[in-house]
Amino acid sequence: MADESETRNWLELPRDVAGAIISRVGIIEILDSVQKVCTLWRDICNDPSMWRSVDFHDVGDLRYYDLEKMCMRAVDLSKGGLDYINIEDFGTDDILAYIAERSSRLRRLRLVSCPDISDKGLRDAIPRLSFLEELEISYCSFSPASLAVVGSCCPHLKLFKFNNHDYQGFGMRNHCDEAAQAIAQTMRELRRLQLFGNKLSNFGLVAILDGCSHLESLDLRRCFNVTLQGDLEKRCVEQIKHLRRPNDSTQDEEFYEAYHKIYSSDEDDLSGFRGADLIFGNDHDYDLGFSDDGDSPYPYYDDYDDIFEDYRDDFWE
Repeated sequence: MADESETRNWLELPRDVAGAIISRVGIIEILDSVQKVCTLWRDICNDPSMWRSVDFHDVGDLRYYDLEKMCMRAVDLSKGGLDYINIEDFGTDDILAYIAERSSRLRRLRLVSCPDISDKGLRDAIPRLSFLEELEISYCSFSPASLAVVGSCCPHLKLFKFNNHDYQGFGMRNHCDEAAQAIAQTMRELRRLQLFGNKLSNFGLVAILDGCSHLESLDLRRCFNVTLQGDLEKRCVEQIKHLRRPNDSTQDEEFYEAYHKIYSSDEDDLSGFRGADLIFGNDHDYDLGFSDDGDSPYPYYDDYDDIFEDYRDDFWE
């Protein structure tokens, strides 16, 4: 296998095979280096079908790249065909507006830990995303009024996740049912709802059960103001096929470990960026903020063997 790979001409790969392999590389690496290896790879990387799904999940150290500009570039490459986008830790009002203006048929949107997206930014963008079927806005700070706008503007919404940090405080005493009421009144076609760490009480839960009659899955983990017993428990069991209770295990929660990480203070040093010049063609001039010193935490691909090293065994025995 090793001898064969050393002599293989990667340019002879069928386009679909090369595309399948490149699609397994992280979005940072594709935008940073993969597309510069050769004309064929550049052509594949610029194909809008490669950008129907854009995932900025776990992108690592945020200091090395201008992720806002990279995200905008990915949206441009989709040519209006973006179906799903996930943004974590760096979202802003400008990014959300950019997505909404150019991806009006977006069906799935995920915003996680984006404190720089304001209520106004969400309310301004969401009317242009009326085809949304799945929406997650977790660990952000959006008001119940903004949730009501989301529900009113997105009639096709089937899945909604609105998760909070409050699960870390087991002694929650102040309940708040406004978000639950906004969901109940405006998201009546929901099938799946996740309210991890929400402050809703039994009253808010009843409102959701009344307003979202099609609901099949409900996640109430760490919603410690909810007391499931008696008639309310019976109704939940009968109405909801997949019910997660307030005290159910969170070991499968995606962000359980992410928010328990301890970052060392020496990571606050912002020096040491690695340079890279992206070649995007003559119609755009994207400066992604790279400098010339230091090392990036991401792989840098500059020839065929580099990129296929980890993936070729999936295509040849």
